[in-house]
Amino acid sequence: MCAYVLVAEDDESQAALVRSYLEHEGHIVTVVHDGRAAIDEIFRQPPDLLVLDWMLPDMDGPAVCRRIRGQGDLPVLMLTARSTEEDLLRGLELGADDYMTKPYSPRELVARVRTLLRRARPSASGEQRALRVGPLVVDPARHAVTCRDRPVSCTPGEFRILEAMAAAPGRVFSRRQLLECTQGYDRASTERAIDVYIVNLRKKVELDPRAPELLLTVFGVGYKLAGGRRGA
Repeated sequence: MCAYVLVAEDDESQAALVRSYLEHEGHIVTVVHDGRAAIDEIFRQPPDLLVLDWMLPDMDGPAVCRRIRGQGDLPVLMLTARSTEEDLLRGLELGADDYMTKPYSPRELVARVRTLLRRARPSASGEQRALRVGPLVVDPARHAVTCRDRPVSCTPGEFRILEAMAAAPGRVFSRRQLLECTQGYDRASTERAIDVYIVNLRKKVELDPRAPELLLTVFGVGYKLAGGRRGA
Protein backbone atom coordinates (compact mmCIF):
# COMPACT_ATOMS: atom_id res chain seq x y z
CA MET A 1 0.00 0.00 0.00
CA CYS A 2 1.92 3.04 -1.27
CA ALA A 3 0.93 6.35 0.29
CA TYR A 4 2.13 9.92 0.55
CA VAL A 5 3.25 10.48 4.16
CA LEU A 6 4.19 13.83 5.67
CA VAL A 7 6.60 13.66 8.62
CA ALA A 8 6.78 16.73 10.87
CA GLU A 9 9.75 16.19 13.19
CA ASP A 10 12.32 18.80 14.26
CA ASP A 11 14.97 16.23 15.25
CA GLU A 12 16.72 15.77 11.92
CA SER A 13 18.30 12.40 12.76
CA GLN A 14 14.97 11.05 14.01
CA ALA A 15 13.19 12.39 10.92
CA ALA A 16 15.77 10.75 8.65
CA LEU A 17 15.28 7.41 10.43
CA VAL A 18 11.50 7.59 10.08
CA ARG A 19 11.83 8.57 6.41
CA SER A 20 14.16 5.64 5.75
CA TYR A 21 11.78 3.08 7.27
CA LEU A 22 8.70 4.50 5.56
CA GLU A 23 10.39 4.67 2.16
CA HIS A 24 11.57 1.08 2.59
CA GLU A 25 7.88 0.21 3.08
CA GLY A 26 7.20 1.81 -0.32
CA HIS A 27 5.76 5.15 0.77
CA ILE A 28 6.54 8.58 -0.65
CA VAL A 29 7.76 10.74 2.22
CA THR A 30 8.17 14.48 2.73
CA VAL A 31 9.86 15.77 5.89
CA VAL A 32 9.36 19.20 7.48
CA HIS A 33 10.90 20.47 10.69
CA ASP A 34 8.36 22.94 12.11
CA GLY A 35 4.63 23.27 12.53
CA ARG A 36 4.04 26.09 10.08
CA ALA A 37 5.87 24.21 7.35
CA ALA A 38 3.64 21.21 8.09
CA ILE A 39 0.50 23.33 7.65
CA ASP A 40 1.83 24.81 4.41
CA GLU A 41 2.62 21.37 3.00
CA ILE A 42 -0.76 19.93 4.01
CA PHE A 43 -2.58 22.68 2.12
CA ARG A 44 -0.16 22.56 -0.82
CA GLN A 45 -0.29 18.80 -1.32
CA PRO A 46 -2.56 16.95 1.13
CA PRO A 47 -0.87 13.77 2.39
CA ASP A 48 -2.53 10.43 3.03
CA LEU A 49 -1.17 10.45 6.60
CA LEU A 50 0.67 12.82 8.93
CA VAL A 51 3.37 11.69 11.39
CA LEU A 52 3.43 14.62 13.81
CA ASP A 53 5.86 15.37 16.62
CA TRP A 54 4.28 17.01 19.68
CA MET A 55 7.14 19.47 20.28
CA LEU A 56 7.73 21.48 17.11
CA PRO A 57 9.08 25.01 16.71
CA ASP A 58 6.87 27.86 15.45
CA MET A 59 3.68 25.83 15.94
CA ASP A 60 3.60 22.73 18.12
CA GLY A 61 1.91 19.43 17.27
CA PRO A 62 -1.32 20.11 19.19
CA ALA A 63 -1.70 23.47 17.41
CA VAL A 64 -1.17 21.78 14.03
CA CYS A 65 -3.77 19.16 14.95
CA ARG A 66 -6.31 21.83 15.86
CA ARG A 67 -5.64 23.68 12.63
CA ILE A 68 -6.13 20.72 10.30
CA ARG A 69 -9.08 19.05 12.02
CA GLY A 70 -11.51 21.47 10.40
CA GLN A 71 -10.15 20.53 6.97
CA GLY A 72 -11.06 16.84 6.73
CA ASP A 73 -10.16 13.47 8.18
CA LEU A 74 -6.38 13.26 7.59
CA PRO A 75 -5.06 10.42 9.79
CA VAL A 76 -2.56 11.69 12.37
CA LEU A 77 0.04 9.64 14.24
CA MET A 78 1.36 11.75 17.14
CA LEU A 79 4.90 11.25 18.42
CA THR A 80 5.80 12.55 21.85
CA ALA A 81 8.16 12.22 24.78
CA ARG A 82 5.14 12.78 27.03
CA SER A 83 3.74 9.56 28.41
CA THR A 84 1.09 10.40 31.01
CA GLU A 85 -2.54 9.41 30.59
CA GLU A 86 -3.54 13.08 30.54
CA ASP A 87 -1.23 13.71 27.59
CA LEU A 88 -2.74 10.75 25.73
CA LEU A 89 -6.25 12.02 26.38
CA ARG A 90 -5.32 15.51 25.25
CA GLY A 91 -3.97 14.07 22.02
CA LEU A 92 -7.27 12.28 21.49
CA GLU A 93 -9.24 15.44 22.20
CA LEU A 94 -7.25 17.26 19.55
CA GLY A 95 -8.08 14.58 16.99
CA ALA A 96 -4.92 12.45 16.82
CA ASP A 97 -5.69 8.94 15.60
CA ASP A 98 -2.72 7.20 17.18
CA TYR A 99 -0.08 8.08 19.74
CA MET A 100 3.46 6.75 20.22
CA THR A 101 5.80 7.71 23.05
CA LYS A 102 9.52 8.21 22.54
CA PRO A 103 11.69 6.21 22.34
CA TYR A 104 9.76 3.97 19.98
CA SER A 105 10.53 1.17 17.55
CA PRO A 106 10.65 2.37 13.92
CA ARG A 107 9.23 -1.02 12.90
CA GLU A 108 6.25 -0.48 15.18
CA LEU A 109 5.77 3.00 13.72
CA VAL A 110 5.64 1.50 10.23
CA ALA A 111 3.07 -1.04 11.44
CA ARG A 112 0.94 1.73 12.98
CA VAL A 113 1.11 3.72 9.73
CA ARG A 114 0.02 0.64 7.79
CA THR A 115 -2.95 0.12 10.11
CA LEU A 116 -4.08 3.75 9.96
CA LEU A 117 -3.87 3.84 6.17
CA ARG A 118 -5.84 0.62 5.83
CA ARG A 119 -8.64 1.99 7.99
CA ALA A 120 -8.70 5.40 6.37
CA ARG A 121 -9.10 4.05 2.84
CA PRO A 122 -12.48 2.90 1.52
CA SER A 123 -13.10 -0.76 0.84
CA ALA A 124 -12.24 -1.70 -2.72
CA SER A 125 -15.04 -4.24 -2.92
CA GLY A 126 -17.82 -1.69 -2.80
CA GLU A 127 -20.03 -4.39 -1.25
CA GLN A 128 -20.43 -2.82 2.18
CA ARG A 129 -23.81 -1.18 2.53
CA ALA A 130 -24.33 2.07 4.33
CA LEU A 131 -25.86 1.76 7.81
CA ARG A 132 -28.68 4.10 8.78
CA VAL A 133 -29.62 4.54 12.44
CA GLY A 134 -32.19 7.27 12.89
CA PRO A 135 -30.70 10.47 11.40
CA LEU A 136 -27.19 8.97 11.33
CA VAL A 137 -25.75 7.28 8.21
CA VAL A 138 -22.40 5.46 8.31
CA ASP A 139 -21.10 4.41 4.90
CA PRO A 140 -18.11 2.01 5.24
CA ALA A 141 -17.52 1.80 1.47
CA ARG A 142 -17.14 5.58 1.15
CA HIS A 143 -15.75 6.02 4.67
CA ALA A 144 -18.34 8.76 5.13
CA VAL A 145 -20.73 9.82 7.87
CA THR A 146 -23.77 12.05 7.60
CA CYS A 147 -26.20 13.12 10.28
CA ARG A 148 -29.48 14.86 9.51
CA ASP A 149 -28.31 14.97 5.87
CA ARG A 150 -25.17 16.93 6.76
CA PRO A 151 -21.62 15.53 6.37
CA VAL A 152 -19.76 14.74 9.59
CA SER A 153 -15.97 14.86 9.57
CA CYS A 154 -14.60 11.96 11.66
CA THR A 155 -11.12 10.82 12.52
CA PRO A 156 -10.43 7.17 11.60
CA GLY A 157 -10.83 6.19 15.26
CA GLU A 158 -14.16 7.97 15.55
CA PHE A 159 -15.34 6.36 12.34
CA ARG A 160 -14.45 2.87 13.58
CA ILE A 161 -16.47 3.42 16.75
CA LEU A 162 -19.52 4.74 14.87
CA GLU A 163 -19.28 1.89 12.36
CA ALA A 164 -19.27 -0.74 15.13
CA MET A 165 -22.17 0.88 16.97
CA ALA A 166 -24.23 1.48 13.81
CA ALA A 167 -23.88 -2.20 12.90
CA ALA A 168 -25.56 -3.13 16.20
CA PRO A 169 -27.85 -0.28 17.32
CA GLY A 170 -29.16 -0.72 20.83
CA ARG A 171 -26.29 -3.02 21.79
CA VAL A 172 -24.31 -1.83 24.80
CA PHE A 173 -20.56 -1.69 24.15
CA SER A 174 -18.10 -1.62 27.02
CA ARG A 175 -15.26 0.87 26.86
CA ARG A 176 -12.81 -1.98 26.36
CA GLN A 177 -14.79 -3.29 23.38
CA LEU A 178 -14.84 0.15 21.77
CA LEU A 179 -11.14 0.64 22.48
CA GLU A 180 -10.45 -2.60 20.62
CA CYS A 181 -12.40 -1.21 17.66
CA THR A 182 -9.84 1.60 17.30
CA GLN A 183 -6.92 -0.88 17.45
CA GLY A 184 -4.22 1.69 17.20
CA TYR A 185 -3.24 3.15 20.49
CA ASP A 186 -0.50 2.00 22.80
CA ARG A 187 -1.63 -0.89 24.91
CA ALA A 188 -0.99 1.44 27.87
CA SER A 189 -4.07 3.34 26.72
CA THR A 190 -6.91 3.27 29.17
CA GLU A 191 -10.62 2.99 28.64
CA ARG A 192 -10.93 6.70 29.49
CA ALA A 193 -9.80 7.32 25.92
CA ILE A 194 -13.22 6.12 24.75
CA ASP A 195 -14.92 8.76 26.89
CA VAL A 196 -12.97 11.37 24.91
CA TYR A 197 -14.02 9.81 21.61
CA ILE A 198 -17.66 9.85 22.68
CA VAL A 199 -17.46 13.48 23.84
CA ASN A 200 -15.99 14.47 20.47
CA LEU A 201 -18.60 12.48 18.54
CA ARG A 202 -21.47 13.95 20.52
CA LYS A 203 -20.28 17.43 19.55
CA LYS A 204 -20.55 16.37 15.92
CA VAL A 205 -23.82 14.40 15.79
CA GLU A 206 -26.01 15.53 18.69
CA LEU A 207 -28.30 18.55 18.58
CA ASP A 208 -27.38 19.15 22.22
CA PRO A 209 -24.21 17.27 23.29
CA ARG A 210 -25.18 17.81 26.94
CA ALA A 211 -28.47 15.96 26.41
CA PRO A 212 -27.56 13.25 23.88
CA GLU A 213 -30.28 11.36 22.02
CA LEU A 214 -28.08 9.13 19.82
CA LEU A 215 -24.88 8.21 21.69
CA LEU A 216 -26.20 7.17 25.07
CA THR A 217 -24.33 6.36 28.26
CA VAL A 218 -25.26 3.12 30.01
CA PHE A 219 -23.97 3.83 33.49
CA GLY A 220 -21.57 1.28 34.85
CA VAL A 221 -21.34 -0.52 31.50
CA GLY A 222 -20.46 1.68 28.54
CA TYR A 223 -22.27 3.24 25.56
CA LYS A 224 -24.89 2.41 22.95
CA LEU A 225 -26.29 3.95 19.79
CA ALA A 226 -30.02 4.53 20.15
CA GLY A 227 -32.50 3.64 17.43
CA GLY A 228 -33.15 0.86 14.96
CA ARG A 229 -31.03 0.17 11.90
CA ARG A 230 -32.14 -0.10 8.31
CA GLY A 231 -30.25 -0.29 5.05
CA ALA A 232 -29.33 2.95 3.33
